[in-house]
Amino acid sequence: MSENGNALLSVNNIEVIYDHVILVLKGVSFEVPKGGIVTLLGANGAGKTTTLKAISNLLKAERGDVTKGSIEYLGERIDALTPHDLVKRGVVQVMEGRHVFEHLTVEENLMTGAYTRSDGRDKVAEDLEMVYRYFPRLKERRKAQAGYTSGGEQQMTSIGRALMARPKMILLDEPSMGLAPQLVEEIFEIVARLNEDEGVTFLLAEQNTNMALRFARHGYILENGRVVLDGEAAALRENEDVKEFYLGLSGTGRKSYRDAKHYKRRKRWLA
Repeated sequence: MSENGNALLSVNNIEVIYDHVILVLKGVSFEVPKGGIVTLLGANGAGKTTTLKAISNLLKAERGDVTKGSIEYLGERIDALTPHDLVKRGVVQVMEGRHVFEHLTVEENLMTGAYTRSDGRDKVAEDLEMVYRYFPRLKERRKAQAGYTSGGEQQMTSIGRALMARPKMILLDEPSMGLAPQLVEEIFEIVARLNEDEGVTFLLAEQNTNMALRFARHGYILENGRVVLDGEAAALRENEDVKEFYLGLSGTGRKSYRDAKHYKRRKRWLA
């Protein structure tokens, strides 16, 4: 999908093992070009979140390790860096589940995202206003205690906090989870604007295949810890297997679960 020289992130044949025995990722490889939006797709348990945590070096907190392969960012291996070091280099993860500091206000949550910065209060204040331009609802709620805001507002706070670190790349894990369709659409549109206007690269893990493929440029489908299919987002949207088993559609319309259960016995892309 990109030449190595244009790859901001390169994941090369990695394996991940938990507790020294449980193999979760098996030879996963992909690239994220600078300025791109790439999505990791798949059902719950496919390995999407583990992949993001392998990149951001959060696995050790869960007794996980990258045991094979390599991960490169801007052409340099980052496997041994701490999450703190990665944030300073411009890689920030927004965790699944809208993690906010519930006892802090929305604005205080946003300001915690700037803790690694050393470019002065004026620059931080400018970026806070930038976040409020993209998320005007957060400006209205800036003095509210974050734990009492809505799920959508908490997701916006999480993304806004990541932006306060001035990232080159955001790893965004399941942003649609538990949100109403209208809010999901709003958040994805903001992601697209941040990508286009601010030049932020996104690697997005998402179960909402239809929404992800509308906004991403390239997608990788994971199953049981392996990449089973990848391609340009437009091509994946038209792929018959993707339409049938991930978008719930076939040539004859929407498939029932009873029809789709034969999926594991077929899987044309693994033939």
